[in-house]
Amino acid sequence: MNPELASNLGQTKKRPSVKRKLVMFWQQLKKDSFCYLYLAPFLICFMLFIVIPVIMAATLGFTSYDGFGKLRFIGIDNYIAMLTQDVVFLTKAIPNTFLFALLVGPGGYILAFAFAWLIHQLPLKIRDYYTLAFYAPSMAGAIALTVVWVAAFSGDRVGYINNFLLNMGWIENPVIWLQDPKYLLTIMIIVSLWTSFSVGFLAMLAGLQTVNRELYEAGRIDGISNRLQEVFYITLPSMKPQMLFSAVMTIVGTLKAGAISTQLTGMPITPSYSGHLIINHIDDYAFIRFELGYASAVSVMLLIFSYFAMKFAYRLFGSKEEL
Repeated sequence: MNPELASNLGQTKKRPSVKRKLVMFWQQLKKDSFCYLYLAPFLICFMLFIVIPVIMAATLGFTSYDGFGKLRFIGIDNYIAMLTQDVVFLTKAIPNTFLFALLVGPGGYILAFAFAWLIHQLPLKIRDYYTLAFYAPSMAGAIALTVVWVAAFSGDRVGYINNFLLNMGWIENPVIWLQDPKYLLTIMIIVSLWTSFSVGFLAMLAGLQTVNRELYEAGRIDGISNRLQEVFYITLPSMKPQMLFSAVMTIVGTLKAGAISTQLTGMPITPSYSGHLIINHIDDYAFIRFELGYASAVSVMLLIFSYFAMKFAYRLFGSKEEL
């Protein structure tokens, strides 16, 4: 082989300069300008309400700021204090949040799929009524909590739970359910499971309707003998996008759950911090103590927890391209 030719073949192609890249990007932008015009409303809202607040929170996490005076840069002091000195965060907020998320997240997710699957087996003419019945609590929100659960766990004799237990002779005096640290977190978990049939539940129900019925017939030929095997080997793999969407919505809903304790107890801080979640800790420092720098640092920690939970959901239900 000609040495000069071999030398030319061995040379790597020169990478385009930064100026050339900018020109190419601008040309592509002009070519697809009509598409970007349709994307503009979403991109603007995403920048205003997601990207910019995250950047601001990450920045404020390194400062001491009360919302009125000047910003004072303090480095990582907020994070050091959070992980070494904040007893409430370490002994109440984190354990309560992980226990709450562990039970409400997977528990609500499994219940949502189970009831979506059961509803899907019903005749089409009555399916919508059952769907509405299960979805209604998540739409009612605070109204449902106030009307149903606060009345049920009322601490006087007319509360539904106390009235039933007193009539049965199982207790002698009314139990102050929502003010007792022994019961509050358990009640929060029960109520959250009741309201967990939200958008993810609807996504699962829609995903069940997209499964190709011919796959079930092929599965029976290949040896699938019962409905449980159909669910694991056909139904779940066929609706991975809906399962992923539901998992993401469940993670977001669980980690941001904090208003439920305030709605049940009527107080911003629960008794003995028994129902204190990370989001309550953020609200406490941001809107009660006005320590916005520290509250931002806690919110960044919550964002990190959410990120790893999302990665786990994508690993379970995402495709190889999404990992």
